[in-house]
Amino acid sequence: MNPRSAIHKPGVLTPLWALVDNDLRDRLPVKGGDEDAIEWPRLVPFFVLHLGCLGAIWTGVGWFAAAVCLALYGLRMFAITAVYHRYLSHRSYDAPRWLVFLGAWTAAAAAQRGPLWWAAHHRRHHRHADQEGDSHSPLNGRFWWSHVAWFTTRRNFRTDLSQLPDLRDRAELRWLDRFDVAAPLSLLVALYVLGEILAVQAPSLETSGWQLVVWGFCVSTTLVFHVTSMVNSVCHLFGARPWQTKDDSRNLPWLAVLTFGEGWHNNHHYCPGSVRQGFRWWQFDLSFYILWTMERFGLVKLRPLPARARVDGARSA
Repeated sequence: MNPRSAIHKPGVLTPLWALVDNDLRDRLPVKGGDEDAIEWPRLVPFFVLHLGCLGAIWTGVGWFAAAVCLALYGLRMFAITAVYHRYLSHRSYDAPRWLVFLGAWTAAAAAQRGPLWWAAHHRRHHRHADQEGDSHSPLNGRFWWSHVAWFTTRRNFRTDLSQLPDLRDRAELRWLDRFDVAAPLSLLVALYVLGEILAVQAPSLETSGWQLVVWGFCVSTTLVFHVTSMVNSVCHLFGARPWQTKDDSRNLPWLAVLTFGEGWHNNHHYCPGSVRQGFRWWQFDLSFYILWTMERFGLVKLRPLPARARVDGARSA
């Protein structure tokens, strides 16, 4: 029996266990029966994360905490763009399962839900981009919906495994998708423990457990969230459209820098299966450069840039 469709009788501890078990949460009754209504309790962790950034007022910041913040921003941004997006969503290169799981765990540590949920919604987005059925289109004045609110509804909370016939049998990804809080919580605890150890063993670093939690988790995770969400929202409203796609996707060079290449969003919608999103030599695509380097070491196998992306028929933008 599929555990996602099993009949469940709520018990006393059900609401608590549902906080960590997404399969169980999927089966809880929908309050009011409206699957498209915003479920405000889902925004509580989002607000707590942002409030946690204010902890910097009390913890201060040193060079080590700032370095950890930037390092975890870069590491998790790469994992989201290279693994969640370019591998799981589009299968634009080949990689061993152990490496995919390691990358998926790292991406999940950014608190953007599990790998199968992320990939399923992204595949659906490409099938219905900026049309009915697109869960996070910003058109018709829905900027904040596309940037934040869309993932709080019961309909969009579920993982649609029908979108993932090539991935739904991977037990390790199913587990991580079901218990997606495991990755961010383990990172948060690790940062606190590391900070407390360093406070005693390396006082010259002038850090602490709470300082690393604030900068390494709260600030870094908030930055990763908003920058990646801009691809859903801003990149469908502003920027250049060198390729005439059926949606309103656009290229934003400055966002491409912050997202390691995802800001070449119109390029991506023109050739979704391409591992390289910066088609031209001057279109900065850090995730592709890292994957290209990994290929040199035999870790992955990339697919070539499609011929239609190499033509000069598009406007230069």
